[in-house]
Amino acid sequence: MPLALLALAVGAFGIGTTEFVMMGLLPNVADDLHISIPTAGHLVSAYALGVVIGAPLLAAVTAKLPRRRVLIGLMMLFVVGNALSAVAPDNTSLLAARFLSGLPHGAFFGVGAVVATGLVAPERKARSVSLMFLGLTVANIVGVPVATAMGQQLGWRATFLAVSAIGLAAIAALALLVPADHGHGDAVGLRGELRALGSVPVWLALGTTIAGFGALFAAYSYITPMLTDAAGYAESSVTLLLALFGVGATAGNLLGGRLADHSLRGTLFGGLTALAVVLALFPLLMSAGWSAALAVTLLGMAAFTTGSPLQLMVMEKASAAPSLASSANQAAFNLANAGGAWIGGLALAAGFGVTSPAVTGAVLAVLGLAVAGAAYLVDRGAAPASTPGGARVVASASREGAAVSREASRG
Repeated sequence: MPLALLALAVGAFGIGTTEFVMMGLLPNVADDLHISIPTAGHLVSAYALGVVIGAPLLAAVTAKLPRRRVLIGLMMLFVVGNALSAVAPDNTSLLAARFLSGLPHGAFFGVGAVVATGLVAPERKARSVSLMFLGLTVANIVGVPVATAMGQQLGWRATFLAVSAIGLAAIAALALLVPADHGHGDAVGLRGELRALGSVPVWLALGTTIAGFGALFAAYSYITPMLTDAAGYAESSVTLLLALFGVGATAGNLLGGRLADHSLRGTLFGGLTALAVVLALFPLLMSAGWSAALAVTLLGMAAFTTGSPLQLMVMEKASAAPSLASSANQAAFNLANAGGAWIGGLALAAGFGVTSPAVTGAVLAVLGLAVAGAAYLVDRGAAPASTPGGARVVASASREGAAVSREASRG
């Protein structure tokens, strides 16, 4: 695999760390800024709002720019946002800084996915996307625990300075390892990008992301009370168990990328089915310590098996605007985060039991399967062409990949 994928993974690692570390630092931030923990929780929402707004917006306005330059610019914005978070004097300024930090998140993954698929042969596209996402899943195993411990020992501001340093390392890696490109042969302008994003297959693919990952976050948002109240773990053990989720997510991400290169649609259906089954079994699995640990690992694995297939599916359905579509998928992912947590909370508040959010998630996973099935029927009606390996070719990304490869060979 090209070394450029390593540069994308470093950026993904920094983004994944800053996205999830705030959840572990909420008590520290609340105490330092003299606010309540629920008020500090708005900092998580501010970041997510930045992702939802920034993902399609930044991808659209940078559509005609060289993608390496776009990636470096997005990572610069990421560094500025985290540096401002480190020096924020009060909650209001920290909210603004977290919103700014979230703006480049979705566009980076969106543009990065197009660059990643353009660096490899068509039959390895899903694998290339999974290697970029590897930085995000490894962040849950290494980055978030280390950054949380650093914040607890040295103060939460030190954490955001460290994340800024990761961003600087990513900028250097992008500049050195990603081949230069000279604009987009597929750029169709903002109107063309939006028109490509407006088709029914694109929205069905985005709907699958929202329902599928909404299923994950319906359960994962309340995983701590499940582990302590149902499985009987001490709160001190939760961090280690969440690392198991990261291990499962990493394994699922790599497995999904490899399988999707052979059968994109089959991998997606299989991942969503596995997710529904695992979530439906949560009330049983959470009855013992060993099975609860297994459940957390399987949850991460099943959910992230669908990551690469969903990303490629959205890109192929909007082949005239793959960067915008890919970035919109990241916005959909964050909508799934917020919506899944809200729906799971409704089940918990209704008194259905501590594992009820997981059962709610199973229903959402089945809904995701239904939407994916509808997308399949639409595809059958349109009779689209596919690659020999079963994974669809994003035509515009393929043209760019050839151009990038020629440029790399000259260098």
